[in-house]
Amino acid sequence: MKSPAMLEEIDLRSDTVTKPTREMRQAMAEAEVGDAVIDIDPTVDRLEKMTAELLGKESAVFMPSGSMTNQIAIRVHCDRGSEFLCEADCHIYHYEQGAFAQLSGLVARTVAGQGGVLRVEQLSDLIRPENEHMVRTRLVCLENTHNRWGGRIQPQDDVESICRWADQNGLRKHLDGARLWNAAAATGITLAELAGPFDSVSVCFSKGLGAPVGSALAGPAEFINEARRARKLFGGAMRQTGIVAAGAIHAIENHRTRLADDHSHARRLGDACESCSPLSIRGGRIDTNIVVCELDPAWGSAEALVETLAREGIRCFAISTTAIRFVTHLDVSSEQIERACNTIRSLAGSPLAKSV
Repeated sequence: MKSPAMLEEIDLRSDTVTKPTREMRQAMAEAEVGDAVIDIDPTVDRLEKMTAELLGKESAVFMPSGSMTNQIAIRVHCDRGSEFLCEADCHIYHYEQGAFAQLSGLVARTVAGQGGVLRVEQLSDLIRPENEHMVRTRLVCLENTHNRWGGRIQPQDDVESICRWADQNGLRKHLDGARLWNAAAATGITLAELAGPFDSVSVCFSKGLGAPVGSALAGPAEFINEARRARKLFGGAMRQTGIVAAGAIHAIENHRTRLADDHSHARRLGDACESCSPLSIRGGRIDTNIVVCELDPAWGSAEALVETLAREGIRCFAISTTAIRFVTHLDVSSEQIERACNTIRSLAGSPLAKSV
């Protein structure tokens, strides 16, 4: 038996930790490039057109990160000093440093959903009246899949109801679709259908798809032209970016069908966690590739559990004092998931362990 120091590390902190495959590296090495700022990088151009087509939008623009695509979308949709509505646990509000306020002079009005899911009746009375004492409500943002709620898929009926309500009230609609690829793989609903109700949508290539860098923002051509100006302002305009865009193209063409494997692995991890009495699954189910476990405080802290797992070669994150997160991805095998599940069960010492 290997000692803990010799155990192979299983990194379940995020699906952003993946390394480019050999085939992806080859595609990147051979990518045709150009100056994407003063001219056109042909590989970036291909990626942008491919992404727009997949999402059913007129145009798209490549950017370094999902935080940038989200923040630029919000900036272009909203007038300075106005407000947008979002779910209380969403990425835009929690994990982007309040950039909407720092960089664009905007206010977020948060609404607590049920398991990360908003419903139209929660929003119907939240539009500010036209009054010189108040900000103007301009935009509603949704997140699919929802990170902090364990990769939760937004029910399409609720999405469409919210977007119809927004249209009726003159609000714009943005989707943080960083892991929209996972939602499409899990539901069988096309990317274009999932993105269809929104004026703009951002998607990441560096998460479940396993590309090393990049996200895209898609929407109407006029909107994307304004987004390109904002990208320059934010310092996100890049030169021979075809090298990394080639990785994203390879990921779109080769890694989407295997996302179901990540979802299966996440369900196995979820079963292992649920078989241990001190642990429970946030929201009660696993939709895609993220497992958020709530920990009974009487059993210890999330940080202590993360440290204990790390000593066993299993890496994950504490996302609160009582919650840890595992994320499955293409660099984690079925055998590694088996070991992670067995480790979780052994640490909790539960007699209720289920077979995986």
